[in-house]
Amino acid sequence: MTTTTRAEVEARQGWRSWLGGFFSSSVGLKWLMALTGFGLLLYVLVHMIGNLKVFLGTDAAGEYHIDLYGEALRNLGGDLVPHESILWLFRIGLLALFGIHIYAAWVLTLRNRSARGKERYEHKRNYEAVNYANRTMRWGGVLVLLFVLFHIADLTVGWANPDFVEGAVHDNLVASLSQPIVAIFYLAAQVALAFHIYHGAWSLWQSLGIVNPRYKAFRRYFAVAFAATVFIGNTAIIVAVWSGYIS
Repeated sequence: MTTTTRAEVEARQGWRSWLGGFFSSSVGLKWLMALTGFGLLLYVLVHMIGNLKVFLGTDAAGEYHIDLYGEALRNLGGDLVPHESILWLFRIGLLALFGIHIYAAWVLTLRNRSARGKERYEHKRNYEAVNYANRTMRWGGVLVLLFVLFHIADLTVGWANPDFVEGAVHDNLVASLSQPIVAIFYLAAQVALAFHIYHGAWSLWQSLGIVNPRYKAFRRYFAVAFAATVFIGNTAIIVAVWSGYIS
């Protein structure tokens, strides 16, 4: 792996000079992955909790609770700001997190491949055992990205959902997940997402330099609990709609 000299660092201009090259270094990119990953983990958890409102059915006026939740998100800020403006700010911020996370992962992957070159490790089995999680993390990330793109097209903008109606969150959800092929795809995506969350929740501590052996058990329990919570919550919604329990 190539090293950066002090003269090269001092010669950098613009944002590279301002940040001292930290976020263009491998350590800095790992920090970016960890911080953006933490933000994405929070989003996934909050998104799952909000979607669980589909189990609450309707209120006294016959309105679906999840539809009211969706309208509350679109009306953040009330009459002080344009309708959906704050929600779009959150969406743009979320897209920025995704973009930075993917960029950091891609650059780190290229650097790892460049560092390995064409050399073969003598202990191939040990190499494969150590890097199995990293390789599955990358491929799992690709699957999660494809799922996110389809999910947006399906239930956010409606391009992939012929029965999509703006604001009708409950009916859009039922129309989509009532189709076996869509439900199966969503279930498969939850498996990939769970593994990705587990690895991410486990490795973000190491990326941030929190590697004290005393916290090893906590890190593992945290990763397992977080991944399991999201998997069970999301899967419960999919199965409930697909089976007809929610209709």
